[in-house]
Amino acid sequence: MSENTVTQVHNISPLELKEYILEDFREELKLLAKNFQPVKPTEYITRQEARKLLKVSLATLSEWNKKGIIKPYRLGNLIRYKRAELDQALIKINH
Repeated sequence: MSENTVTQVHNISPLELKEYILEDFREELKLLAKNFQPVKPTEYITRQEARKLLKVSLATLSEWNKKGIIKPYRLGNLIRYKRAELDQALIKINH
């Protein structure tokens, strides 16, 4: 069952109503833009970059791969590491 609903607005012109709505909408957009945090793309780094970042040898890097301390990702025949995961591994290693 459908009801017809009528809303009446007194003492305001359609143009004024439109401006009030737009003003509120703009304020909401400003709030959203202020609190917006863009998603950062995943940064993959090479074994050499990971070695330099962690200040270890490639042999140590390979051992950590085997022990599960860090997780390597294979992209074709290349090995890459997620930068964020290496940062987390550093925190765990230091504790």
